[in-house]
Amino acid sequence: MSRVALVTGGTRGIGAAISIAMKEAGYKVAASYAGNDEAAQKFRNDNAIAVFKWDVASFDECQAGIELVEKELGSIDVLVNNAGITRDTTLHKMDLEKWQAVINTNLNSLFNMTRGVIEGMRDRKFGRIISISSINGQKGQFGQANYAAAKAGVIGFTKSIAQENASKGITANVVAPGYIGTEMVRAVPEEILNTKIISQIPVGRLGEPEEIADCVVFLASEKSGFVTGSTLTANGGQYMD
Repeated sequence: MSRVALVTGGTRGIGAAISIAMKEAGYKVAASYAGNDEAAQKFRNDNAIAVFKWDVASFDECQAGIELVEKELGSIDVLVNNAGITRDTTLHKMDLEKWQAVINTNLNSLFNMTRGVIEGMRDRKFGRIISISSINGQKGQFGQANYAAAKAGVIGFTKSIAQENASKGITANVVAPGYIGTEMVRAVPEEILNTKIISQIPVGRLGEPEEIADCVVFLASEKSGFVTGSTLTANGGQYMD
């Protein structure tokens, strides 16, 4: 029987690439999304991947969503915490809404989602929890105190649950992408992209969403069982820690 993988924010950008790669690797995939119904339905129709709508910032919605996924596809073996937002501004101009929105979606969602699957994984003595952080969670970034704090928190959360669950056959790891050629990044003006971003990446190019997806597929696999509590950086050498 195919294992079941749930990818949050799984219908666009890096999340869509992860969902597709997991399906190609033989998983039954559920992709959650929050708001863009048109994009989600197109993704479902194009890729024959089940989509489910809920807000990962809501504990109750996450529990209901997880229950629905497991009812339709089976017990969740792999959780990919990918959903995230930005609300960029410098701290002295940041209001409480911008802070809380990013922390709730990018960090509190890890508790909301992982809490909903961890007991089942422990009972079955298998699980893979893979959370997407960011280069900016490792090094910080001007105008992103909220985002950087949340993405740094992803790493601390993952190291803790990796220790708590290793004896139960569950691994927990992080993938920390650098600048990836998503629709959002490629919308940056070419001059700025070339002079301010790509010029800072030693390999001389943006990453591709599929390259991040390949990292996730490995960490989800049986072959990664001795890898836990780790952060896999995929940033073209832009930041080395």
